[in-house]
Amino acid sequence: MGIADDAVEIRAQGWRTLAALHGLIETALERALQAEHDLSVVEYTVLDALSRQDGWHMRMRQLARAAALSGSATTRLVTRLEDRGLLTRVLCADDRRGIYTELTPAGSKLLGRARPTHDRVLADALAEGERTPELAPLVDALHRLPAAASGT
Repeated sequence: MGIADDAVEIRAQGWRTLAALHGLIETALERALQAEHDLSVVEYTVLDALSRQDGWHMRMRQLARAAALSGSATTRLVTRLEDRGLLTRVLCADDRRGIYTELTPAGSKLLGRARPTHDRVLADALAEGERTPELAPLVDALHRLPAAASGT
């Protein structure tokens, strides 16, 4: 095996470690959010992304990027959340082709109840990752990111 092969294996191992940590976190979040708030992780992600926007709205394309979904999957998800009264779609006033997705008061209220659960479970999952030798260096790196260090 040459240097190039070693580099490929190191990247592949890093990716496998990242995927393992992501799986650990997502599984824990999915269970807790579903059980306590009837929300999936991706539904929570959408509500959270909308809550962080000025005016609590985003274009569908922006929402798709924030949730890491395809356009069609985002449309289906928005429809489900709209049917539950958690968000609404609004035509853009200056571009009639544009559609904004907005968080409703009910969506904001549910997010407010779900956020402490999300934060607690995320902290617990990261603590579990810290106790797993293969994941500990990655969790440590996450804690050292500028956003983590500033508490935002």
